[in-house]
Amino acid sequence: MNRYEVIVRPIVTEKGVSKKEAEGTLCFQVHKDATKTDIKGAIETLFKVKVDDIRTATFEGKLRRRGRYAGYKSDWKKAYVRLKTGQKMPEYTEL
Repeated sequence: MNRYEVIVRPIVTEKGVSKKEAEGTLCFQVHKDATKTDIKGAIETLFKVKVDDIRTATFEGKLRRRGRYAGYKSDWKKAYVRLKTGQKMPEYTEL
């Protein structure tokens, strides 16, 4: 797995944006097999910032139904990445 496969997408929600502004913490959906070391290396390489702390959470896929058909969504992993003080926040939320 290379650096570009670790980060799937940024999670831009109300909670994620408030954490970004208040605590300097970014929120990403990451590859479900990625370790904290992989995530740290990918963030530092792609955004050219220094990472202070990483917290991860793994979520199981939910059951979804469409009429008589049922299936499960994919399992996924979320990472909260706190940057070191004095680091500039990457602006991926701007259009």
